[in-house]
Amino acid sequence: MGSGSSPCASCKLLRRRCAKDCIFAPYFPPDDPHKFAIVHKVFGASNVSKMLQELPFHQRADAVSSLVYEANARMRDPVYGCVGAISYLQNQVSQLQMQLAVAQAEILCIQMQQEPELPTTHHHPSMMDCDAKSLLLSGSNTSDFGDQMPQFLSYTSNNNVIQDPLKRESLWT
Repeated sequence: MGSGSSPCASCKLLRRRCAKDCIFAPYFPPDDPHKFAIVHKVFGASNVSKMLQELPFHQRADAVSSLVYEANARMRDPVYGCVGAISYLQNQVSQLQMQLAVAQAEILCIQMQQEPELPTTHHHPSMMDCDAKSLLLSGSNTSDFGDQMPQFLSYTSNNNVIQDPLKRESLWT
């Protein structure tokens, strides 16, 4: 038996005798039967056994951890599995990067507005609008976001700041 006198979770679920050299025993302890049950349901015990046998010992624990994660993701989302979760998180990161770029551009525009004007230059309010718009759009890589650009620019929050920097006519006059 793998560990102690109790059969490992895989042997218990499969209702077989747990051999001394059971490949599952180190990774599926008897006190966590759900871990093997979900991996078995998604991948099958035979496939998991083959995968583990093909790996060196030092990589098996990480492989089991990955199999458990993927099996849980497949149970939540049978079509995309963990790829769906990864895509969702990557999209969130992209949205947050866009929001950060917009916020940084807004800060820069406000700082530029608060700087005293040089006597030789005179900015027309509409000229400042164009400069702010181009600064906002050039400060972030909008080609990565395609049709989702308006979604990022109209992001709302709980504070009282107007979120769409392209519609801030009153700030620039």
